Amino acid sequence: MHVPTPQLDALRARIAQIERRGAIRTGVPLRFGVPVIDRHIPGGGLAPGALHEVTGDGPDLEHATAATLLVAGLLARRRGPVLWALEQRDLFAPGLAAAGLHPDRVVFAEAGRTVLLAMEEALHHAGLAAVVGEVRRLGLTASRRLQLAAEGSGVPAFALRRSHSASDPALTEPNAAATRWRVAAMPSPPVLEHAPDVPGLARARWRLELLRCRGGVPATWIVEACDAKGRLALVADTGDRQAASPPQHTAGWRAAG
Repeated sequence: MHVPTPQLDALRARIAQIERRGAIRTGVPLRFGVPVIDRHIPGGGLAPGALHEVTGDGPDLEHATAATLLVAGLLARRRGPVLWALEQRDLFAPGLAAAGLHPDRVVFAEAGRTVLLAMEEALHHAGLAAVVGEVRRLGLTASRRLQLAAEGSGVPAFALRRSHSASDPALTEPNAAATRWRVAAMPSPPVLEHAPDVPGLARARWRLELLRCRGGVPATWIVEACDAKGRLALVADTGDRQAASPPQHTAGWRAAG
């Protein structure tokens, strides 16, 4: 499907410049860097030529930020430029840098209501390290098109789901994503040993839920949030928590901050 718009024309020109610079793409899985998580995923990590969905655990800003920073941290350890399609300019680029994804590596595409179209167009260009799109709806037809485009080029696609309501039924609709994740922000541990009940400013913690995975089973882990190099760490006292029946609540998204 071709819908000629100035935004898409500009996007094609920008991607062509990237490909002429010889950006490198590899077929290596995107690993979380936490052995217990990587071993749980068939293939040892997220498949590069596939669509992956990530949502925050509700409409609150902290959950949405956690989902965004998780994606940024994963891509921080992958070579090459990233195409990030969004409806409007509400993404805080320094927040991505805090998770290791420097803004100089990111091509920001303000696509309005054509985010899915911009993602599909970008996924046909193998010179990109990844394509990320912030979307509210992701049905079977649209997600299959993205999955096929990702398979064809080997470029991973990430759909960051956005919603104003945690009960939005669109977030529970089936789609073709190879994996579906939900991320929740959790309180940081106290930093003062003599005041264990006082919330601290230590490294943030997230609850990371694998809701669906082809060839795998759901699971839940508590992790320390991405550091400045995109690295996660398993919280030592939680171990590997598998969840045969993940919670049924849904998620939303806001800008990273």
